[in-house]
Amino acid sequence: MSRQPCVYILASGRHGTLYIGVTSNLVARLHQHREGLIEGFTTRYGIHRLVWFDMADTMEAAITREKQLKKWNRDWKLRLIEEGNPEWRDLAIDLGFARVEKTMRMDSRLRGNDDVAGWNDGTGKHDRD
Repeated sequence: MSRQPCVYILASGRHGTLYIGVTSNLVARLHQHREGLIEGFTTRYGIHRLVWFDMADTMEAAITREKQLKKWNRDWKLRLIEEGNPEWRDLAIDLGFARVEKTMRMDSRLRGNDDVAGWNDGTGKHDRD
């Protein structure tokens, strides 16, 4: 699977934060997400697990589907994932990627301030609390 239009959903974990994206090269895009090569939402919130994807015939069709999914409410998105991936397995492993361990993420209020300790495991508690 190299260059083919695709819409995909990444998650931080089971029922965690979701990210919906579109790409013409799923493997290359997953590498970017998993390695944190592009600063943004997925890096900030530790969203690296591929939990759903759908290949499209054209990029236009993939973009249309992405826009449709982004308009759905959260329950519909969860149902879509669970229909095809009830265990919330990281489907990227089937594409040759290594398992993603639980990632630590930086509290978004502290981004850009490397002098302040504030790593957060997603529970809302800081290491200094």
